[in-house]
Amino acid sequence: MKVLLASLSILISLAMIHPGFAAETKDIEFNFKNADKVIFSHDFHLKARDINGNCKMCHNAIFDIRKQRHYTMQMMEKTKGCGACHSGVKAFSVADEKSCVRCHKGKPRDVVFKAKGVQDATFSHSFHIAKTAGKCKSCHNGKTIIPGQNNITMAQMEQGKKCGVCHNGKSAFAVTTNCGRCHKGMTPKEITFPIAGKKATPALFSHKIHLGMDYKCNVCHTKLFPFKHTPLQITMTAMESGSGCGACHNGKDAFTVAGECTKCHAGYVPGNMTFVLADSGVGPAVFSHEIHLGMYKCAECHTKLFPFKHGAKHFGMGAMMEGKSCGTCHNGKDAFATTGDCNKCHQKVASAPPAPAKK
Repeated sequence: MKVLLASLSILISLAMIHPGFAAETKDIEFNFKNADKVIFSHDFHLKARDINGNCKMCHNAIFDIRKQRHYTMQMMEKTKGCGACHSGVKAFSVADEKSCVRCHKGKPRDVVFKAKGVQDATFSHSFHIAKTAGKCKSCHNGKTIIPGQNNITMAQMEQGKKCGVCHNGKSAFAVTTNCGRCHKGMTPKEITFPIAGKKATPALFSHKIHLGMDYKCNVCHTKLFPFKHTPLQITMTAMESGSGCGACHNGKDAFTVAGECTKCHAGYVPGNMTFVLADSGVGPAVFSHEIHLGMYKCAECHTKLFPFKHGAKHFGMGAMMEGKSCGTCHNGKDAFATTGDCNKCHQKVASAPPAPAKK
């Protein structure tokens, strides 16, 4: 019985070291979102002359079977992972563009980039591969396509990142030109800018009208506005200084932002302004937009004399008599003087009761 057990132990030991009894090895599949899978064949590599069935050539010297780790192509080019052997010495180099198809078989797929508010942008591998004569490393070089760098904004592309490396207006059309070349069928939406406090109607910006006048996207984006409908507000005063819409709407290239408010704020009818004079003994002063707009344009007062905000500046009668605020026009020449009949602006206040007679 002891002899039988000893013989069986020897047979098991021989089976473990003899190639004919080696454990079955499986192919390993590396899956990619935008390309066909790469298949690593254990059988093929074990038969290679330098390995000759020795698993320890890779395990655990190169690949630790106890730890799963993902190696990028850039890491492989630095002799990590498969690059330990595929360096051009023992086996073909992973850095050789002509050898990409030896592992990556099949046709690369189109890459779809999701975008909010506009159509998705589709990157065609087949089109770009034909343009670059099959040179994959034109993009997959660790600089243009960076592993883990997925969310790239249009502004960053304009600075030469990702697609902007080539699409700079020199090597290829700029990312700031016709958006429809990447975002097929794109129709930019009309944009509504609400006004804080709701003192005026929202301002409406029409992409359709502006694009219909042969303005290109890059005239505004991203020099003036980012590729994003943002609640960031630019004040009318800032626009008059050339910011935002004021870069073009300056009275030369297009109507001035200081002109007729209703061109942007449709249906806007400014109301009367009441200035209460506390503890002054006189009634409140009432300014009628309706009366003044019948004689003047918005630009006559805004924002040379008054900002587009009620209560932002306060002027006393002394300052008006010196030609400031209302006194700029109400000087006795262009309009009645501020030193005239007070009741023209200040509502009458009920006269105080007469003082009791002295005894």
